[in-house]
Amino acid sequence: MFIKVRVFPNAKKEKIIKKSEDSFDVEVKEKARQNKANKRVTEILSYYFKIPESKLKLVKGFNRKNKIFKLLK
Repeated sequence: MFIKVRVFPNAKKEKIIKKSEDSFDVEVKEKARQNKANKRVTEILSYYFKIPESKLKLVKGFNRKNKIFKLLK
């Protein structure tokens, strides 16, 4: 399953907003430097879906706000 994520780095509070079945907005406190925001987004999504971080893979949008994650089985 693929999910679309729009990331808002450097936010005051961390939160996840479900836009549709496969689309989310995620706000993280980390800045978009040295992959820190991507790492935190992965942690938040794994907690949300109740799966280990190893089951989530960022497949597109490494350096962009709009990302696509793949949920592995």
